[in-house]
Parts: sequence; structure tokens; C-alpha cells
Amino acid sequence: MSIFEIIMLTCFGAAWPFAIYKSYTSKSTEGKSLSFLIILLIGYIAGVLHKLFYSYDQVIYLYIINFIMVFIDMILYLRNRKARSN
Repeated sequence: MSIFEIIMLTCFGAAWPFAIYKSYTSKSTEGKSLSFLIILLIGYIAGVLHKLFYSYDQVIYLYIINFIMVFIDMILYLRNRKARSN
């Protein structure tokens, strides 16, 4: 378990609740990129797989929590894009 990995994931994770709140309340896709969100999801999946296959420790939960938050933001992005196109 690396303290630097924990700090990185905690810092990234701290930003997502604000992004989710903004996406939810603004109902806008402004400043968001679907491709960026997908790349982040792939990165978090890679982190989880690495923890499962090579270096299992409690940090896997930070990857999973961050994945869930990015996934929620992506769902809100898709909702907001659909609402905007109607």
C-alpha cells in the first residue's frame, strides 16, 4: 500500500462530489467531456484490476469509490445532453 497512491485517489475523489452536484443542479454539459469521463473510468477499472491481480490491498476501495462517482457524473452528463437535445 502506497501513501502516495492513497493521497492521489483521495484528492481526485474529493473533487467528484462537487462535479456531480454541479452536473445535477445545472442540467448542463458545459465544461464536461464524455470522452474524458470514459478515459477516467477505464483508468479506474485498470487500477481495480491491478489491485485484484497483482497488489491487493484496501486501496482498491478508493478506486471503486472514484469509479462510482465518475460513473454517476457520466450518467448525469448523458441525461443532461439528452435533455438539451429535446
